[in-house]
Amino acid sequence: MKMRLLIYFCLATTVVMAQDDITLCHTSATDKFAVMASGKEFKAAHLSPRSYTHESQAGGRMMKFKTPDGGEANAYLIEAKTKSANWIFVFQEWWGLNDNIKRQAEELYHAVGNVNVLALDMYDGKLATDAQTASQYMGEFRQQRGDAIVKGALAYAGANARVGTVGWCFGGGQSLQATLTAGKQGAACVMYYGMPEENIERLKTLNTDVLNIWPTQDQWINKQVMDKFEANMKAAGKKLTIKSYEADHAFANPSNPRYNQQAAADAFQNTVAFFKERLK
Repeated sequence: MKMRLLIYFCLATTVVMAQDDITLCHTSATDKFAVMASGKEFKAAHLSPRSYTHESQAGGRMMKFKTPDGGEANAYLIEAKTKSANWIFVFQEWWGLNDNIKRQAEELYHAVGNVNVLALDMYDGKLATDAQTASQYMGEFRQQRGDAIVKGALAYAGANARVGTVGWCFGGGQSLQATLTAGKQGAACVMYYGMPEENIERLKTLNTDVLNIWPTQDQWINKQVMDKFEANMKAAGKKLTIKSYEADHAFANPSNPRYNQQAAADAFQNTVAFFKERLK
């Protein structure tokens, strides 16, 4: 009970003191994002996504695979036309693995070329269509389970797989966490407005550089967060490429009412080029 109270105090204090850059307790990137996502302003800024039903033109299908914690995980799989060891793991926004993410996965599949794409269901089947429910699911997520899902996906892809990762919002942070989990199999990491890892010793284990796509109007994954990430990556001896856009959080989601088509298109081209260079 005392430990639970301490964790709650640490998380709450991190949020309250954020404006003064005061942190009394260390918390993980996922925990920090969960607390941020529980705030009224964050939820109010996330309008419900527009309804969209995805019909695959590339043979995409839902499937299951085993996870090392004794369970199973769900994913949306699009297999390469010709057998390939190159994979892209796609990570959902806080809404869950919805049809918008499946569409994003398929667009990457066509643009990158001859690559296997696996969009992972980090909520184990749960989907949200409103911010309150999304915040609840985000709060219930545990990184230990997320790591188990990624490890299961790596096992499914095979020991010779070269893995790129990409995600948005919640998934942006998970993209980086997955690349850390992938170790030497990690070949490319793209983050869209996600919470970075702050542990420099962990960042030192990255096997690839990182493309960080950042909207300058984002109130939460803001300049302070970005500057710290840049400094930490430099201290870890890792390369970070930052692409900034005059746009707001979630600007790259076409189902979001605040979608910025021009910025999203440019960000997508940068993402594709980044993957093509590293997944040859």
